[in-house]
Amino acid sequence: MRKEVKLYKERVLESFYDAITNKTLKYLHVPHSKVFYVRAAIEKRTGIRYSLEHIENAMVLEGWKDG
Repeated sequence: MRKEVKLYKERVLESFYDAITNKTLKYLHVPHSKVFYVRAAIEKRTGIRYSLEHIENAMVLEGWKDG
C-alpha cells in the first residue's frame, strides 16, 4: 500500500509550479478550497491566521471529508 505524503505550504501556487518543474507533483497536497474559506472566516472573526494544515486537520476532526 502506498503511503500518501502531504506537503503543506502556504504558497500553494508557487509550490504547484515547483512540483511541476521538479517532477514531484504526486507528492504535493493542495488543500480543498473549503479549507481556504474556513481559514479566512476564522481569521476575520478572531484575527488569528492558522496554517492550512491546522485548519484542514481541525475540519477532518469535526467530520469533514474531502470530496
